[in-house]
Amino acid sequence: MRILGIESAALTASVAVVTDGALTAEYTLNMKKTHSQTLLPMIDGMMKMLDIDISSVDAIAVSGGPGSFTGLRIGAATAKGIGLAMEIPLVHVPTIDAMAYTLYGASALICPMLDARRRQVYTGLYRYEDTFTVVEPQRMTTIDRLAGELNRRGEKVIFLGDGVDTCGDEIRARMTAPFSFAPAPSNRQRGAAVAALGEVMFREGKTVSAMEFAPDYLRKSQAERERELAEARGEMDKLARGIVVRED
Repeated sequence: MRILGIESAALTASVAVVTDGALTAEYTLNMKKTHSQTLLPMIDGMMKMLDIDISSVDAIAVSGGPGSFTGLRIGAATAKGIGLAMEIPLVHVPTIDAMAYTLYGASALICPMLDARRRQVYTGLYRYEDTFTVVEPQRMTTIDRLAGELNRRGEKVIFLGDGVDTCGDEIRARMTAPFSFAPAPSNRQRGAAVAALGEVMFREGKTVSAMEFAPDYLRKSQAERERELAEARGEMDKLARGIVVRED
C-alpha cells in the first residue's frame, strides 16, 4: 500500500510517501513561499527520486484543517486535482491529530498548537505512549482557557507547533503543571505523519472521493466575519433611522 501525504495547513509545506508502514520519502520546507509555488514541484521531485508514477498511489492523505485558509485551500486543490485526474481516493486527516502523531512514545499529554491569531490557538489533547488516543478533539480556544484546563489536569504536557512561537511566553507565565516544548525534529507539521495516520484511516475505510473532499476550517474566514459585521452594522444603522420595522 502506498500513501501520499500532503501538509499545507500553516507555513510549513511538507509531502511524503509511506509504503506499507515505512516512510520512503519526505520533503519539507518551512519558509515564506506560497504553497502554490512549492507543493506540486515537491511532489513531482519526490516521485522522480523514488522512480515511481503518481498513479501507483493508493490514496492521498491530506491535512484537512484547521489552519490557514489559504494554505488549506491550496493543499485541498492540489490533492483534489491529482485525485480527480488519477481517480485516487482522498483521506481527510485532521491537522492537529497529525501533529500529535509525530510524538510516539510520549509519556505526557501531547498538546499541538497552531496560531489562530488574536491570542487564540487551534489545539487538541492526545496520548501516544502505546496507542494513539484523542483525549480532546481539535478545536479553537484561547491561551487562558487552554492553560487553565491543563493546570487543572495537573499532568505533564508537551507543546508543539507554531503556536509556541507566538504564545510561548504566555505558556511559561500561566502554566503551573509541568511542561516542555518539543524539539525541532518534531515541533512542526510533517507530511510523514499525515501519510502514516492516513494509512491507518485508509485501512479503516475512511476515504472520500476527490470531489467530496473539503477542508475543516473550524471558524469562518476573515472575509466572512467582516461581511457579517458590516451587515449587522447596516441593520443597526437602519434600526437607528427607524427604517426597519419589526413584526410581532
